[in-house]
Amino acid sequence: MKEKFKVAVAQMVSGTDVPANLATAARLVREAAAEGARFVVLPEYFCLMGRQDGDKVAISETFGHGPMQSALAAMARESGVWLAAGTLPLTCPEPGKVFNTTLVYSPQGEVKARYDKIHLFGFTGNGERYCESDSILAGATPVKVDIGLAEVACGICYDLRFPELFRTLSPFDAMILPAAFTATTGEAHWEVLMRARAIENQCYVLASAQGGTHENGRKTHGQSMIIDPWGKILAQVDKGEGVAVAELDPELLHSVRSHLPALAHRVLN
Repeated sequence: MKEKFKVAVAQMVSGTDVPANLATAARLVREAAAEGARFVVLPEYFCLMGRQDGDKVAISETFGHGPMQSALAAMARESGVWLAAGTLPLTCPEPGKVFNTTLVYSPQGEVKARYDKIHLFGFTGNGERYCESDSILAGATPVKVDIGLAEVACGICYDLRFPELFRTLSPFDAMILPAAFTATTGEAHWEVLMRARAIENQCYVLASAQGGTHENGRKTHGQSMIIDPWGKILAQVDKGEGVAVAELDPELLHSVRSHLPALAHRVLN
């Protein structure tokens, strides 16, 4: 990172109507750009929180083609921002499943990186059951992308619990985590894990979440955050739709890493 610049995380409460969700995403991207953000992150499942697992399979697109991807490219171009497009379902080789994918768009609307979620969430308790592997095929390749302003490591939601993923990509300036954390696990673990990832990687964390009660009855935690390399929360959105904006500062990044050179002290890889 060579200069200060503003970033934004957009929080949504996505529903079952894809065009409505895309319209909301576009509005939040415009709002972030109006506040000076040059890099915007949308949440996981921003395009659809379906009533059943098969809903996302039904709307899946082939990489490089489709109305959702066209809409995202237009959002980036029209607002003149780098855009990490939360996640959207892309076709995969296994019938009845999709990849859960983050695409990173340049201000020209070109895809500069693709990350397929590696770790798939599973949880049973409190009357809830989630098993992403029922409808999602796991990715296999860690991804880091240079957006010109900074080097950015990609993760999605449940990846947060696996610090070794980000160690394979170190060093980087910032980490993105589009997410749809459940209310149950989010209340217990979301903030502490996010701040831990920022502290141990001495990087900024941009966590963009779903946050509220959805049409399908699911409740998500929210608390989208931008965290600095010392673990300080710079900006956040609690519940509901909104945008949090903060400035990333290369001098702070350098200061943290030079005064406490933990990355250089690593022994085990």
